[in-house]
Amino acid sequence: MPLSSSDSTYPTVQFSGATSAAQVTLEIQKISLTHGMSLKDSNAFNIQFFGHRPMLIDSLSFEKYVEGSPWIAYRQFSQHFLAPLCLAAYTDVRLTNLASIWLDGIPLDLASKMLPRRTYLKLGIMSHIHLQARAMTRASDPEKAAKPTKKRSLSRMNFEGILDSLGSTVRGLRPKQRTNIWENYEEDVSYTEKGMSFKIETIEAFIERIKPSVVWDLGANTGRYSRIAGRCADLVVSIDSDAGAIEHNYDVAVREKLQNMISLRQDMTNPTPDLGWAGQERVSLEARGPADLVMALALVHHLAIGANVPINLIADYFAELGNTLIIEFVPKEDHRVETMLSEREDIFTEYNRAAFEHEFSKLFTIEESVEIVESVRVLYLMRKRVDSASI
Repeated sequence: MPLSSSDSTYPTVQFSGATSAAQVTLEIQKISLTHGMSLKDSNAFNIQFFGHRPMLIDSLSFEKYVEGSPWIAYRQFSQHFLAPLCLAAYTDVRLTNLASIWLDGIPLDLASKMLPRRTYLKLGIMSHIHLQARAMTRASDPEKAAKPTKKRSLSRMNFEGILDSLGSTVRGLRPKQRTNIWENYEEDVSYTEKGMSFKIETIEAFIERIKPSVVWDLGANTGRYSRIAGRCADLVVSIDSDAGAIEHNYDVAVREKLQNMISLRQDMTNPTPDLGWAGQERVSLEARGPADLVMALALVHHLAIGANVPINLIADYFAELGNTLIIEFVPKEDHRVETMLSEREDIFTEYNRAAFEHEFSKLFTIEESVEIVESVRVLYLMRKRVDSASI
């Protein structure tokens, strides 16, 4: 089953990717009109990303266009695309997570309430969010709903005007929180220049040995190692919880025209679950596995210390996700862990290299461990044990 930024985790897709998906939807609608057709829905889940390219996969969304008919997918487009993008641009990019609660898009009345007052001065947002939300609220009034209303006609010229207005509104939006503290994470103090080169060379050698087809890079940051894996793999899913890091990752993929890498924003301590009817309409990441290779570089200490997840549970989860594992252990002597522990009591008596290797060896065969030069960090290449399911 393919992975895409719209399929299981659109609610946390990067801003640029969502913008591209919205623009593609509008462009397809415009082209459809020239052929006497129209989209009867504009669900974000109908857009799949192949690399950085958004593509419509639902051919059943098309219907014959009847002159004077309104665009039936207008409200859905506003809820699925425009509302999340406006909230990300004017309030907080994290509010796009609301789309995981409302699979048919963020309700416009809710979006209208959360947007700042200054957006009433933006013609596109005023028209497509605030006024549309007000009209929907009036239409839901039982007394007004009981009264028959005359069906309004929408000329093709006005139809095209709405599409142009939506397009210009989307193009004018920018994420409010684009920069992030992790963008220069590695270049900061985590590695020396020699250590960084050694890490890259070691990971390249591990990947060449595995020759994976599908790679999931967890805690990918800005995607440096995802792109390294992409030189060998058919598909790399690059995942991080930080919106700015993933935004940067996606922008690089677009610039370098990488067709085999998908950038997703997801919190590994609270991953997007199975969604929709009976929990089967949109399946979770783990349900799409196992991947040939899972990479977890400089991630374990964030899970074990930052999120209080025991090492054995981390090992269990990674064994569920992938058949092979390239993982980095960052001990307490590392500057980053020392910083984390300076702000809290060190209750993590089981967080050490020996305990890490003990727990992971229950489920994986440790093929190689390599200490990064001029660093206390350790890289591991592991393969899931055939008998791990019985442990």
